[in-house]
Amino acid sequence: MTDILPYGSWPSPLSAEAVSAASPRLDGARFVGDEIWWGETVAEEAGRGAVRRRGADGIVDVLPAPWSARSRVHEYGGGSWTATDDGALVFVEKTDQRVWMVREGDSPVALTPEGADVRFGGLSWQRGRLLAVRETHDGSAVPPRAIVEIGLDGTVTALVGGSDFVAHPALSPDGSRLAWIAWDHPDMAWDRSELRIGRLEGSVVRSWTTITGGTSSPLQPTWTSDGELVYSDDPTGRWNLYRASADSPETAEPVAPADADTGAPLWVLGDRWYRVLDDGRIVAVRTHGSDEFVLLDPETGSLSVLPVPVAAGAVIEDARGGSVLVSGAGSVSPGGLWRIDVDSGEVEAVRVGEVPGGEEWMPRPRAIEVDGPHGPVHAFAYPPTHPSVSGPDDELPPYVVFVHGGPTAHVGGAASARIAYLTSRGIGVLDVNYGGSSGYGRAYRERLRGQWGVVDVDDVAAAARGLAAAGVADPARLAIAGGSAGGWTVLCALTRTDLFGAGISRYGVADLTRLAEDTHDFEARYLDGLVGPLPDAADVYRERSPLSRLEAFRSPVLILQGADDQVVPPSQSEAVRDALAANGVPHSYVLYEGEGHGFRRKESVVDAIEKEYAFLGAVFGFATPGVGPLALD
Repeated sequence: MTDILPYGSWPSPLSAEAVSAASPRLDGARFVGDEIWWGETVAEEAGRGAVRRRGADGIVDVLPAPWSARSRVHEYGGGSWTATDDGALVFVEKTDQRVWMVREGDSPVALTPEGADVRFGGLSWQRGRLLAVRETHDGSAVPPRAIVEIGLDGTVTALVGGSDFVAHPALSPDGSRLAWIAWDHPDMAWDRSELRIGRLEGSVVRSWTTITGGTSSPLQPTWTSDGELVYSDDPTGRWNLYRASADSPETAEPVAPADADTGAPLWVLGDRWYRVLDDGRIVAVRTHGSDEFVLLDPETGSLSVLPVPVAAGAVIEDARGGSVLVSGAGSVSPGGLWRIDVDSGEVEAVRVGEVPGGEEWMPRPRAIEVDGPHGPVHAFAYPPTHPSVSGPDDELPPYVVFVHGGPTAHVGGAASARIAYLTSRGIGVLDVNYGGSSGYGRAYRERLRGQWGVVDVDDVAAAARGLAAAGVADPARLAIAGGSAGGWTVLCALTRTDLFGAGISRYGVADLTRLAEDTHDFEARYLDGLVGPLPDAADVYRERSPLSRLEAFRSPVLILQGADDQVVPPSQSEAVRDALAANGVPHSYVLYEGEGHGFRRKESVVDAIEKEYAFLGAVFGFATPGVGPLALD
């Protein structure tokens, strides 16, 4: 029997605590000996970065507490650990950003010196050598980033620099040459970068050749066993794979080109979107909306789709023989890590998030496309989903429009415990890939160029209006929620449209000029492309910023902020809070101590989930079973 209850107030077994634990937050995975190791953020331990493996009695920590593997290179980190051939763990310790090594049964030993304001990331063990990206903050190195080799005796040798940013170092099979990705301000890596190759002379690259890039954005160079170079590049507008002789780059030829992306914006240093197997075949991610995995044979041109249960955020972590480790958000489970046998199709779950309450509570996403003022807009709609409750026939459900960050990030049609928390309570979710998002090619990504705060707002509004016009969502109960760059779009939408009755901003950008002054080096020139270069575009910065339109705030706002955020400092959120208070707009401001740009502590994540639900109930007038009311100022 189906019960009829008001949307938003349905009883649900998905608690905020269960949701916080449902999707493991992974940081890399490796085959180590006969085992599989992976990095994982442990919310119950204040967001500690653990490295783990499966033992006979379950999951075992390779890196015990209180040690925490986390890099802060570019602030977003990535590649915070790796392993040597003989099973030693090498990691970046969160507290001091030094590189340490530990063997089973021993205590960690530092490999890099103390005292210097230096960070390391993108660790990789290649052909018996430990490579990393080093970032210097004491002003002694200009530019401040270099690819280095770290000896197990504690020596650190700079192999190459010469540009503002470097990533993805790759040693040739004989160890004589190094390939890497480089780019300079004002570009971001996904705007323009270069794939370079240099010969190592006395452990240093003294000169190099640019293989490709300059007008495109190559990624992830990989050497084959016979010395050929494979890489991803987007001169056609899509990140596709290419292979070439390192000595004759003009021989480059595409490997099974497609209207899909093998690659994504290079925000973190550890991500990989393809792997070359020992026999020369390639396992690759392809993204157009959702992700799929394909097995390519460059010699025969054959292609097959692998049965991998990942639909979004797909990364190929490692490969050995015919096995690959892949991570991402699952199509029916919230996310995790799987081992795939590419020949048999066997899929083994290594570390997979649990579905709170069972799969029947997971909404099935529906890919939608609506016409917007700047072209088609892509999104995924998640309807209210409950096995035994429905809403009244004369009522439409409230919907929350999710706006991802980046703004070059991407969402796919994947299971999400965070989304199911809302849909199981009778609240629909619309997850929008607005113009500027990756996953649909360069042209879609560059729609936002110079138009941040315009195109993104128009696109999320078009998607929300389309859902309401189709009779799916209650137009009087539309909310918008997002973090970081997504929080910017939330605040812009609230001050530029009258469409949304409520807004949730998590550490959102509110003042472009202040962001340009306060933000860290990795994104110091990002706004040049998104808005325009300063000082020429100063008037645009002021006009676009929500804090320049204080009188336009009318809808209630929930603001969630990390006290230690170095990307979007609390001062931005506090300025919005003060503006809302001055305008008499109902609001709530929550500051989480010990949190940075994104929440990692269990108590913070749980509190944020519950406060968002209570906020929606307070604004849209429905009860919130199991969660206390939220008083708005």
